Amino acid sequence: MVCFHIPVMLKEVIYHLIHNRGGGVYIDCTLGGGGHSKSILERVYPQGILVGIDQDIEAINRAKEELSIYQDKVIFINDNFKNLEAIISDLKIKNISGILYDLGVSSHQLRERKRGFSFQDDGPLDMRMDLSQQFKASTLINNYSEKELIRVFKTYGEERFALRIARTIVLERQKNPITSTKQLEEIVFKSLPAEIRRKRRWKINPSTRIFQAIRIEVNKELEALESSLIQAIRMLGIEGRICVISYHSLEDRIVKNIFKEAEKKDEQSLPYKMKILTKKPITASPEEVEKNPRARSAKLRVIEKIKL
Repeated sequence: MVCFHIPVMLKEVIYHLIHNRGGGVYIDCTLGGGGHSKSILERVYPQGILVGIDQDIEAINRAKEELSIYQDKVIFINDNFKNLEAIISDLKIKNISGILYDLGVSSHQLRERKRGFSFQDDGPLDMRMDLSQQFKASTLINNYSEKELIRVFKTYGEERFALRIARTIVLERQKNPITSTKQLEEIVFKSLPAEIRRKRRWKINPSTRIFQAIRIEVNKELEALESSLIQAIRMLGIEGRICVISYHSLEDRIVKNIFKEAEKKDEQSLPYKMKILTKKPITASPEEVEKNPRARSAKLRVIEKIKL
């Protein structure tokens, strides 16, 4: 069986997330193939409980196979982590010991041509993490105005040629709808200045930032992350910890800022305070990056709720 997804910084996550023994309740907000969750369960089973959340039903189904021996202590939730408080309230669970986020797109999603997350293989312009969602990448590309496209590419891709690329997309879609990943990649390439096109060798393929931007907009990833992290801090139990792995500066900035604000908060009515345990983000070792290149850009931040 092909590995669904290699968990990034697994040892570091487990070390920081589970700092006491004797069970506990843990939430994996980005269940994926269940790699991180499996290691959590190995340490807290049979006293502990794990709630695994993922909006991708394919990830849920794969994780059910991976975690089948722990099925009596796992609750699978097919939902967006932006609904975290409502999910846990419905389950009537309290005293959360740890909450994990491993953000971004999974290896499985990138490999699956039909999901349209990657331009490495030609596939439909989809990029939905929640397959029940109607709005997809092709909807965005063929319906957003030039101004809206520029906003997406600049805000979420930090793309300096956003205007040129947006303008070319609008011209091309007037001839024929843009429906495939390779079609979009070719449009991005031909939008670039001639001197850049001639290079043909880039540290980062010019389409990478555009695909990232579209994916973030389609799935409203940054809004969901911000909302979910604020909820996670509220509902975390005393001595509980939140671990977040991010893969680009936009995600990491949100995590860093929310953690800083939480640590600064000093309300008399609160019986706790938050303490950041990673003044600088933890990064993957060279050995891990060699085995799993996806870990290269990963940053892990950790915060703990302490009793006053």
